Amino acid sequence: MSKLTIPVILGSTRDGRYGDKPARWITEQLNANEHISAELLDLRDWPLPFFDQKTPPGAVKDGNYGNALANKWSEKIGAADGFVIVTPEYNHGYPAVLKNALDWLYREWKRKPVGFVAWGQVYGGRVVEQLRLVACELHMVPVRNAVHVTADVWAATKASTSLEGFAPLAKAATHLIDDLVWWGQALKTARQAS
Repeated sequence: MSKLTIPVILGSTRDGRYGDKPARWITEQLNANEHISAELLDLRDWPLPFFDQKTPPGAVKDGNYGNALANKWSEKIGAADGFVIVTPEYNHGYPAVLKNALDWLYREWKRKPVGFVAWGQVYGGRVVEQLRLVACELHMVPVRNAVHVTADVWAATKASTSLEGFAPLAKAATHLIDDLVWWGQALKTARQAS
């Protein structure tokens, strides 16, 4: 079984954000699995302009999205076997910067699993449900299990430099990772066969 390349996309860029901690933690959890090679993709490092191209991403066949950074984003996402999106919940939804990063591409997301780590009101449950709809439209396969940062974990980790406070979420992370490995291998085999 070959290793799966699973980027962790940190979907918030605001000053003082909390997301660095759960993003680093889930990246560590993923890399602890023998079947996964994970790296953190911080959208601060990918300052894509708001999508304004004449050609919709679904019509781009050659990987040229009309923007140099978007073309690099295309290469990075295209090389992946699946994804974990780490995001806060803003007003019952996802941050605009995350939606923009998703909207810049199309074929690169297709037929790959995606999992979610979220926090906020109702532990990020609403943002995960909304992102599952977006993922389906992009032909991704959203996995059943997600990691929801509970209020007690958030309180324990907010001011700490240690990631030990995420320990109560380890079982949820294991379920998420097991889903990613199963779907990632199945979909990779199917993509290679077609």
